[in-house]
Amino acid sequence: MKKQISTKNAPQAIGPYSQAISANGFLFISGQLGVTPAGEFAGSGVEDQAEQSLKNLKNILAEAGLSFENVIKTTIFLDDIEDFAKVNSVYANFFKEPYPARSTVAVKTLPKNALVEIEVIAAC
Repeated sequence: MKKQISTKNAPQAIGPYSQAISANGFLFISGQLGVTPAGEFAGSGVEDQAEQSLKNLKNILAEAGLSFENVIKTTIFLDDIEDFAKVNSVYANFFKEPYPARSTVAVKTLPKNALVEIEVIAAC
C-alpha cells in the first residue's frame, strides 16, 4: 500500500504528482528545485538553489518522520555539469558517512529554468 506525504514546508506539487510517496518501507521524494515553499527561487546561483532544494528535501523527510540519515539514493540533475563541484560542496553539508548512493546527470533544461533539481529515496 502506498501513502502520500506532503508538507507546506516545501513547494507544493504543481502537476499530477506527489511531493513524496511512502511504499513498502521506502520513501520516494519527487525532484525538488531550489524554490522556497512560497514558490520563489532561493537565489540566482547554483549553490543557493542546491541548498534550498536540500532544505525542501529535509522538510519532506521530516514530515515522514525521517532525516537525511535514512536516505539511501540521490539523483542530482544539473543544468550545467560544470556546476558539479559547487553543488557537491553544498551537498556535503547535508549528508554524513556512509553517504547514500548517488547519480548526477546534466540535462538540457529543468522546470522553471532551474539550475539544479535533487530527488531522493529513503528507507523508512
